[in-house]
Amino acid sequence: MHLSDCVCVTMKIIQITPAGRKSKSGNRTTADRWTRLLRNLGHRVETFTEYDGRPADMMVAIHAWRSADAIAAFKAKYPDRPLVLCLGGTDINQYIHTHPVTTLRSMEQADAMVCLHDLIKDITPKQLRRKLKVIYQSAKPLPRSRSPSGRHFDICLVGHMREVKDPMRTALAVRGLPEYSRIQVRHFGMAHNEKAAKTANAEMKRNARYHWLGEVPGWKIRQEFLRTQAMVITSTAEGGANVVSEAIVGGVPVIASDIDGNIGLLGRRYGGYYKVGDEGDLQTVLLRAENDPKFLSNLTRQVEALAPKFVPEREQESWRELIEKLT
Repeated sequence: MHLSDCVCVTMKIIQITPAGRKSKSGNRTTADRWTRLLRNLGHRVETFTEYDGRPADMMVAIHAWRSADAIAAFKAKYPDRPLVLCLGGTDINQYIHTHPVTTLRSMEQADAMVCLHDLIKDITPKQLRRKLKVIYQSAKPLPRSRSPSGRHFDICLVGHMREVKDPMRTALAVRGLPEYSRIQVRHFGMAHNEKAAKTANAEMKRNARYHWLGEVPGWKIRQEFLRTQAMVITSTAEGGANVVSEAIVGGVPVIASDIDGNIGLLGRRYGGYYKVGDEGDLQTVLLRAENDPKFLSNLTRQVEALAPKFVPEREQESWRELIEKLT
């Protein structure tokens, strides 16, 4: 039976995201993917950045603090209709501390809360944990088998140049590598301001191992995954990065900062962590990946074992179960 055949009631769902239609942010990527999955389940879905009061059977709101007004307005108008809140990384890592009244009010008003990795429950207020459901962000398999480059040991870094992404940590880690090392870093991501762009350009002039390629479309990232030896994620905080899901499904070894947002996706026993913010430790892991084939093969086996958790069918089924429970 196709998953969409399991849906008994077609619902009109309003989805709220703080990211506009042309945004390349994680929030917009999540919203667009959920739109497809919910439509596959037979529902009618419209996505907006603000709620204008139009009728709906259900609301899906991405981000507790940024979507707080929409959440409050929908619940005031339709107190008995289900509202699902997706907790953003900044909700749990920042706004629950800096703007607790607004953030907690959204969490309390929600009938269910979707989180994107396993460890969010540990930092969610105990009285609200019963509402949580982990729904892993999915990704499509790569179009063909991976064939990493042989000339260099390429490491890709996928992330916009924001402070929370710690974007220059990998560049710092590859400064001063032994001359024999073939490591090259290819960084894909938008500079959010002129200072970030100047920093990346200056780094390329002094560091021949670092290459900033700017913002590129998703298909180019998938193309990069076919040729890269490994992917690095250096963030200091994450709510569950979709790029990790994409790497896992693609069979790309991940070298990750040891933060909850990465551990909650890759698991506590995963072997590719380095101490967040420590370029020396990251350099050690990178050199081990380059020079220890057994280590790199083990990371590959670990991500391949995780892949079934991150396929679109699994994410869609999780949404079907949640909606069925709420309605």
